[in-house]
Amino acid sequence: MVKFIALYAKPEDTQAFDDRYFNGHVPLAAKIPGLRRMEVSRIKGSPGGDPRYYLMAELYFDSHEALNAGLKSEQGKAAGKDVMSFAGKLVHMMVADVESPAT
Repeated sequence: MVKFIALYAKPEDTQAFDDRYFNGHVPLAAKIPGLRRMEVSRIKGSPGGDPRYYLMAELYFDSHEALNAGLKSEQGKAAGKDVMSFAGKLVHMMVADVESPAT
C-alpha cells in the first residue's frame, strides 16, 4: 500500500480555509480513481511547541501505479488544480510506502 500525504501550513484565515477545503476540495479528492481511504487530521501540537502544520491529509492507494493513475485521471487533475488554487503556498506533498511493523 502507498499513501499520498499533504501537509498544510496554518492559513491566515482558518475558517475560510476549512470551508474551502472540507466543502470544496475534499469532495473532489474523494472521487480520485483507485483511492482506498482518505484521512484528514487536524494538527493540535508538537513536542517542540507550536506545530509547523495545520492539517494533514493521507490518501491511500493499493500501489504506486494506482496512485499515479489516480493523479493523472481527470478527477486527480481537477483535485490538484483545485488545491493549488487556494493552498499552493501552504501545502507540502509527498508519497510514502506504508510499512506495517512486526508485532
